[in-house]
Amino acid sequence: MTRAGRRRRGVLGIVATGAVLLCGCGPLGVTGRPRPNPTSEAGLAQLLDFHYVGDSGENETMNQQLVIKNNARRSQVPTLSFTAFDKNKHVLPQVRVTTVYGSDHGNLVAPFGSSYDVLRFSGPGEHDVADVRVAVRRTSVARIPAGPHDVTTQALDSRGKEIPRFERFSAVRLTNEDDVPVSVRVVYILWDRPPNGVTQQAVEVTPVGALMTVPAHGTTVLQVDTAAAKAVARNSEGPAVSIKAYNSQ
Repeated sequence: MTRAGRRRRGVLGIVATGAVLLCGCGPLGVTGRPRPNPTSEAGLAQLLDFHYVGDSGENETMNQQLVIKNNARRSQVPTLSFTAFDKNKHVLPQVRVTTVYGSDHGNLVAPFGSSYDVLRFSGPGEHDVADVRVAVRRTSVARIPAGPHDVTTQALDSRGKEIPRFERFSAVRLTNEDDVPVSVRVVYILWDRPPNGVTQQAVEVTPVGALMTVPAHGTTVLQVDTAAAKAVARNSEGPAVSIKAYNSQ
């Protein structure tokens, strides 16, 4: 992900099973729980499961991940809200939790199986977050299903030559290995460089272009628009940037 060194592995977050407008905690499949109706909004919400990984322990893996498990056999578009906790499981009321991919605004499509968003913390106590509880405010079936694999990104210069993401790029090639076409958005992320023991956080997130369709087993090229070009010019040659595509609609 970045040129930063490995950091201490974070604490696994509370596993939270969302219900529409409520936050319920606990694993899926508890004895006595009514079987979810996958055709209703409440039933879809009950088929979502989450856990928070503060630090994966890997240099090339993003910190502060919210892992989303969608047990419905259809892609969902959830709108989530979050409550941050410290290591003693006390609520951190002044910490605001937002996301990189927009699951807090219904901007992320979660495929059947596992996917993820990246959380951002701000406010007094932001460095004390050890767990996150998730509430599903609403959810719906995606108009455009997501594939099981991430669309990969490759930075290109003005001549279409592949270059490292740390350099100043003019376009991004998107590659889809799945059997179906998918729709994605792309973001350019600047990461901080925290001291040891503190998880790395996205400090600036810039959309790159508009919603893009990537054909099945194919590629498409996204040109960097003016707003993103300014961010790339400002942050290129730095040690901690990422170019990420995520399923959206």
